[in-house]
Amino acid sequence: MPTFRGAGGLWKNFTPETLATPQAFAKDPRLVWEWYDWRRGLIAACEPNPAHHVLAEWSRRFPKFRLITQNVDGLHERASAYARASAGHDVIRLHGSIWEVLCWRGCAASPPRWRDDTVPFKEIPPRCPHCGDLIRPGVVWFGEPLDPEIVETATDAADCDVFIIIGTSAVVYPAAGLIDLARRHGAYTVEINPEATPATVDLALRGPAEEVLPQLDRQLPTASDL
Repeated sequence: MPTFRGAGGLWKNFTPETLATPQAFAKDPRLVWEWYDWRRGLIAACEPNPAHHVLAEWSRRFPKFRLITQNVDGLHERASAYARASAGHDVIRLHGSIWEVLCWRGCAASPPRWRDDTVPFKEIPPRCPHCGDLIRPGVVWFGEPLDPEIVETATDAADCDVFIIIGTSAVVYPAAGLIDLARRHGAYTVEINPEATPATVDLALRGPAEEVLPQLDRQLPTASDL
């Protein structure tokens, strides 16, 4: 699946920064929804990788485990352990979910947001079933604030014993600030990433998450050992 940024991060000569904004949606909702409909199709064809499954298993094995993610693809929730446990409550989504939508007008008849797994949409742009106006993806766009309650939950989760940073550039705030916050709380910090980032951590493990996390998992106690 193409990454949000980097060499594979272009679509029809547009960058995410020019499409993922309220202004872009107001100007050309069809163009924005074509992009999101394309992304939803790519994600729907993907399966969680070994890293997703390890994190899902940790959510079952360790009662205080919390997962803070900037990803909007929903693959964490699709990982087998989450599905078996009907969980997902411990996934803190800073940037929302591409599988959630909300009424662009914010009509009173609709919930604040709801899940819609339609791939592809029959009508682009799709419309609110409650009022007939447009719907928009339930993600945080550039220029929009994060949900304060979700930020507070993530901040609380950074008060921990071990804080692991996986596959992030460590330059997007406020998520990047959680690393230093965890260190101030006394957490042992670990970074798993193929490349070095600006993050200051106690241990850096270089390599893809789908390779490093299973190796790390084999060194941890099993459920029977706890």
